[in-house]
Amino acid sequence: MQFLYRWAISAIALYLTVLLVQLLIHHGIWIAPGTKGVIAAVIAAAALGIVNAVIRPVVQLLTLPLTCLTFGLFSFVINALMFWLVGNFVDGFHVKGFIAPLLGSIIMGLISGILNNFLISDREKQRR
Repeated sequence: MQFLYRWAISAIALYLTVLLVQLLIHHGIWIAPGTKGVIAAVIAAAALGIVNAVIRPVVQLLTLPLTCLTFGLFSFVINALMFWLVGNFVDGFHVKGFIAPLLGSIIMGLISGILNNFLISDREKQRR
């Protein structure tokens, strides 16, 4: 059940991220309007979870020297690439350029972190 809550929070965070980035950068990220946009956000959240679980560790390992050389700042570029990758494969969710996915990945991390903080139960906090 916790998995479904986190998936829903990721979808909400993605939808809010798209809205915020559209306010800041008008042509960088686009999501379909209405019900199709909500479905695209849910599918994109699942795809982002899969990409971050499977592809991101491999990319991080391959770019480890560059990440160390930039004192970890290259991890922002890796996050933006994963965000861009999902935008290319999910219908109804489009990501263009470099600044939009970079800003989108940062904002999504902040929003999902804040929302997940409210989701985590007291018992789960005690386990950590």
